[in-house]
Amino acid sequence: MSSTDAGTDRLRGLLDEHAALELELADPAVHADAGRARRLGRRYAQLSPVVQVARELDQARDDLGTAREFSVEDASFRAEAEALEGQIEELTGRLRTLLLPKDPDDDKDVILEIKAGEGGAESALFAGDLLRMYLRYAERCGWSTEILEAVDADLGGYKDVAVAVKSRTDEGVWPRLKFEAGVHRVQRVPVTESQGRIHTSAVGVLVLPEAEEVDVSVDPNDLRIDVFRSSGPGGQSVNTTDSAVRITHLPTGIVVSSQNEKSQLQNKESALRVLRSRLLVAAREEAAATASDQRRSQVRTVDRSERVRTYNFPENRISDHRVGFKAHNLDAVLDGELDPVLDALSAAHTAELLAAGS
Repeated sequence: MSSTDAGTDRLRGLLDEHAALELELADPAVHADAGRARRLGRRYAQLSPVVQVARELDQARDDLGTAREFSVEDASFRAEAEALEGQIEELTGRLRTLLLPKDPDDDKDVILEIKAGEGGAESALFAGDLLRMYLRYAERCGWSTEILEAVDADLGGYKDVAVAVKSRTDEGVWPRLKFEAGVHRVQRVPVTESQGRIHTSAVGVLVLPEAEEVDVSVDPNDLRIDVFRSSGPGGQSVNTTDSAVRITHLPTGIVVSSQNEKSQLQNKESALRVLRSRLLVAAREEAAATASDQRRSQVRTVDRSERVRTYNFPENRISDHRVGFKAHNLDAVLDGELDPVLDALSAAHTAELLAAGS
């Protein structure tokens, strides 16, 4: 089968799926299950641009045929035909991009984990700066955020912090934030530096698609749940009850803890959310490895040499080393203006897929 035939079959399948989803979403019974309705709504929203461009392309082709037919007797239709040919070329390119294989997690929300690494107290402070950056960006996008776990550092910032980021619409968060995974390097004069010397520190960012219960089945018998007393910086007691929760997934050895809430039940649920997402990623990576499909690996160690992005304060510069992006508006980026760098990463990824497809 040629690539053109495969593309035609894929388009026909997506159009049929969109029509079926439209019928399902029109059924009031579907909306009795909020989770199912949300999943169907997200998939419908994901397919709608494909349907819209396909319809525009069909219309443009019909119009071109008519314009060419009339141009035989009326030369004024030749200019219209030329314009339609250009429009068809543009729409064909857009449709080709929309038909690229989709990331299976594109409709998902995410859990961001920010971990201090090399650089001691300065790394923890910058972890706090990155958390604020992502919270501000989420606010700009109209997303909701929830801190699931936060381990404060003695001099400010965080040793480790996890935040859930959720879309309020049918569009997932993952397509925008998935490229944030990696080591983020900061170059600046730390507040603890008395000689004014520039230090380099590193912070690790992990981005996990938030798994729903239907995505990952967790057997309670596979879990060891320990409770302990929450504590803050320097071991100071936060409360006097054993409300903090540590969950160990025995088959994989994955350990997740949560002490952010005063309720043991709330901490358990927060830890389970992170655990499900980590298990989903682990299962996807195992499947990809089995299929010899090299997925982009996220940060394994928070080492400055493995950086994906550098934040240079003296030059007010942000550099993303994966795509050669540079801008001298670091203050704005840290205030949540992330779209330019995220657009550059997304465009580069799309170009790679198109090149592979051709």
